[in-house]
Amino acid sequence: MTVTAIGAAVRRKEDHRFITGKGQYTDDINRPGQTHAYFLRSPHAHATIKKIDISKASGMPGVVGIFSGEDTSGVGGLICGWMIHSKDGTPMKSGVHPVLARGKVRYVGDHVAVVIAETLSQAKDAAEAIVVDYGVLAANADTAKAQAKGAPLVHDEIPGNTVYDWHIGDKAATEAAFKAAKHVTRMDIINNRLVPNAMEPRAAIGEYDSGNDQLTLHTTSQNPHVARLIMSAFLGIAPEHKLRVIAPDVGGGFGSKIFVYAEETVCLWAARKVNRPVKWTADRTEEFLAIAHGRDHVTHAELATDADGKITGLRVKTIANMGAYLSTFASSVPTYLYATLLSGQYAIPAIYAEVDAVYTNTAPVDAYRGAGRPEATFVVERLVEKCARELGMDPAAFRKRNFVSKFPHQTPVIMAYDAGDYKASLLKAMDMADVKGFGKRRREAARRGKLRGLGYSTYIEACGIAPSQAVGSLGAGVGLWESAEVRVNPVGTVEVLTGSHSHGQGHETTFAQLVSARLGIPIDNVSIVHGDTDKVQFGMGTYGSRSGAVGMSAISKALDKVEAKAKKVAAHVLEAAEADIEFKDGHFTVKGTDKTVDFGTVALNAYIAHKFNPQELEPGLKEGSFYDPTNFTFPAGCHICEIEVDTDTGVSTIVKWTAVDDFGNVINPMIVEGQVHGGIAQGVGQALMEGAIYNPDGQLVTASYMDYCMPRADNLPSFDVGMTVTACPSNPLGIKGCGEAGAIAAPPAVINALTDALGTEDIPMPATPQAIWQVIQKLAKTAKAAE
Repeated sequence: MTVTAIGAAVRRKEDHRFITGKGQYTDDINRPGQTHAYFLRSPHAHATIKKIDISKASGMPGVVGIFSGEDTSGVGGLICGWMIHSKDGTPMKSGVHPVLARGKVRYVGDHVAVVIAETLSQAKDAAEAIVVDYGVLAANADTAKAQAKGAPLVHDEIPGNTVYDWHIGDKAATEAAFKAAKHVTRMDIINNRLVPNAMEPRAAIGEYDSGNDQLTLHTTSQNPHVARLIMSAFLGIAPEHKLRVIAPDVGGGFGSKIFVYAEETVCLWAARKVNRPVKWTADRTEEFLAIAHGRDHVTHAELATDADGKITGLRVKTIANMGAYLSTFASSVPTYLYATLLSGQYAIPAIYAEVDAVYTNTAPVDAYRGAGRPEATFVVERLVEKCARELGMDPAAFRKRNFVSKFPHQTPVIMAYDAGDYKASLLKAMDMADVKGFGKRRREAARRGKLRGLGYSTYIEACGIAPSQAVGSLGAGVGLWESAEVRVNPVGTVEVLTGSHSHGQGHETTFAQLVSARLGIPIDNVSIVHGDTDKVQFGMGTYGSRSGAVGMSAISKALDKVEAKAKKVAAHVLEAAEADIEFKDGHFTVKGTDKTVDFGTVALNAYIAHKFNPQELEPGLKEGSFYDPTNFTFPAGCHICEIEVDTDTGVSTIVKWTAVDDFGNVINPMIVEGQVHGGIAQGVGQALMEGAIYNPDGQLVTASYMDYCMPRADNLPSFDVGMTVTACPSNPLGIKGCGEAGAIAAPPAVINALTDALGTEDIPMPATPQAIWQVIQKLAKTAKAAE
């Protein structure tokens, strides 16, 4: 068996387990004596709870317990872990978020009570027998109108439903830039609300061991240690040493499983109350109603340019919907994960952004694949595209003229870009997309009665989150380092314990590939352990494309220590000075001689400990590392979408997609390409199909797959994926991160292509066939009126 090199497109080790049905997800787990939980949810968006009558339900077959908000008064409220301050310096206004509603429900799907029963059917039957006397209130479900005078208050103590009114950038300099501008481009932009739809719905099993007073939670989490920390330190469920959180195989997260939710908290709390395991698995309707949603911005944006077509200023005002409660990281998404990326790939000397976060009677909104960066990129790339057209410039040429070209580059909105070559990505993408031949293809499409358009998206994101000092100064409640431990067994096999969490990204392969290459051992001799707080000392989890840049860097630092210790052992085995030991391709060699010993022999000698004095060198070969990066990483790239529109039906077909990304050094290009493919699919879904819609009463009218359209394979073309490489200088591996690029780049590429095809700038997302057909009819009516 051979060593697997960094950069090799090795197949995923974990896929055999998954595709043969051998994976173990939370719902696959059943505990002795297990009960089942069912949550009674509010049918109203906004109502007082006058009375909850459980008298009939509590006597029904199989019922073990019924609990409402008053029963959970000893449990702390769910927290938001990122403090944002308003312009006047006051802290954000956070309404209390009980795990079961107390006195009032604030969105359809809010948790009113939980029924614990022997079977799920019995729990559902009993929930139907609970009588809740609601005092229905007017609902506030419109992002743009949430702050309007007289709008219903979601939390009575928070005036104007305003969580914070935050700003960033230099207002005076930006106003001066606009005053001196030769041209100003203006846009009103809505970034549509999305519902995360991972293959595996959320699930939880709470378990209590009364003998040891120990609680265990199996759950679908992207960061089990943070879940344990919050449940212990803020919710008071149990002290950390008495609480174990296990996140086994998890079928996708996309951000939605970062957060601590009411359901898993209640299952754990209730397990102690009923002294039996309590299991809950969400059905799809529950996920639509109560999982944290994504996006939902209303923005007015303006771009100033000079006489030479150089961008001189950017001004943005955004209203961001937080839903009815602040979710775990919600406050950071429209601020430090959004407005700090408004410079895009461009050297913009003056930027000023204002963000008002508002409460509404809708499900909480938090991070979703890309988290703030897709929203920022959509604003910037739509503005840039429109500006270029207004100036009569080729959109690609306009971008090139305004790209950042020297690094490091300090933007006016905090971020300091460390490395990149944006022009190289654009030129390579244009070549792969055959932009020169587009005119011919457009004319050919016209002969068939179709409209064809080309759309660019040159994006940047900040990921690898993040330097702990930096995020702490911006309001984060925790440091965002990562930990790793490398355990070398006496036979030379290796176990890596990582604080990162894999929920589909291929860590078991990529991480093992790094270890294989560094230690010169077969990849199958490496196992990756994650997702269990009793096995891994601590970790901050996986989100924001941080597992490679931060998690693998922690492993790399631990491997440095392993190598250093192993050299000491090898020196004793080879009877040479430590300074003369060299390590390469899995062998330790005495410099200038043919004396050599392999890694496995050194590992064995580290544990046998016969060759050295244990008073001078400790036996064993196990090292750990906590790695805190010095900067964010900045993946960037260019995506080009070519689209064709049927004017009779409004159906649009993506005929070609070209993606050229710069992810820094790549460990496994096959896995990276897979991440790009998935991200593009999600971005296309947002652009053309997906949209969570609440009616004025706060009812979610898109709460099933009948009404919420997810992209499928036949909606997408084969993707042409290319890469450029500028190594990231902020971590030892030169990695930037790839998990979110497609979701960030795709929406503006699609809409820019559609607007190019139709000759208008007014196409909202999702651009469904119905929406496009209406645009076509409106344009035809306008043209006729102008004749």
